[in-house]
Amino acid sequence: MKCVHLKGFQSLLELVDKPTPVPVGTEVLLKVLGAGVCHSDAHIWEGHYDLGGGRLMSMAERIRFPLVMGHETSGEVVALGPQAKGVSVGSRYAVCSWIGCGECRFCAAGDEHLCAAPRFLGVNRDGGYADHILVPDARYLIDIGDLDPVAAAPLVCSGLTTYSALKKAGPVLQQDRIVVIGAGGLGLMALNLMRLLGAKGAVVLEPNAEKRQAALEAGAVAAIDPGAADAVQQVRAALGHPVSFVLDLVGSAESAGIGFELLDRAGKMVVVGLFGGAMALPVPLLPMRAATIQGSYIGSPGELRELIALVRKNGGLAVRVDRRPLADADQALQDLRAGRVVGRVVLVP
Repeated sequence: MKCVHLKGFQSLLELVDKPTPVPVGTEVLLKVLGAGVCHSDAHIWEGHYDLGGGRLMSMAERIRFPLVMGHETSGEVVALGPQAKGVSVGSRYAVCSWIGCGECRFCAAGDEHLCAAPRFLGVNRDGGYADHILVPDARYLIDIGDLDPVAAAPLVCSGLTTYSALKKAGPVLQQDRIVVIGAGGLGLMALNLMRLLGAKGAVVLEPNAEKRQAALEAGAVAAIDPGAADAVQQVRAALGHPVSFVLDLVGSAESAGIGFELLDRAGKMVVVGLFGGAMALPVPLLPMRAATIQGSYIGSPGELRELIALVRKNGGLAVRVDRRPLADADQALQDLRAGRVVGRVVLVP
């Protein structure tokens, strides 16, 4: 099989040949049909998260090299281990990468994405930047039916992450327009999912003009440059009512700062992005506004099943997808890091 190896932090992604695995026990082998390139892959490549103030959270203890990255994968089953059940050769599935230890309280509750000893595909074990992927159990495979497998691949992370975060808005999503910070892959995914969820709409904050235009084409009520001197006033005018919910898909000191500044009484901000930095918070305003700041990390395997059922029911999503060959993985990752990608990049072996 062909796969893309990351041999060390900040090293060139290399296309290599290795033996195709043979599934044993409950394992399932799939031919990869699509592998999304996610900004989390950029963090893995860099080897750390920026905590602000010069502090970094290293990934050195989490990552073992060589690593086949890729946690947004769709594929077709080609072989089954003798104990594998519930799937059939030739069928197409989204691969849930969020696999926990199976023993902790989070895993017992179905929240394997929060497990402290994860076995995430593309992070802790080989993932989808390859022409085949080995999945430990068929229960991590979700039937995508007639969905385009390439377009469906980003649902595993980009889709799931925004879906889980939007759910945290509760009934506000259908009652008020919300603020979305960032119109990258997550932002455009969020706008598409909002249509399926019957949301009122969103005002988007995004510094890149091309991405602001993409947000408008995806259904944003308005797309505003956060660098404008009157950005906050523009957002309030476009909303036409108090700011009750902010979805920060960037996760920088600047994005979290403007998000909190926008919140009105009893408002809620959910932070998803991992760009990095430290937030300076005027603490008295938190209780005075009765505001809520909540983090949202990926989403559960159960939520991924909900999401794929929702997308199948509605015939798919209109998220812009840039399809590239597996050999272009390194360039795709660097384009993403440099902000040159509009929508999602999916590698097609």
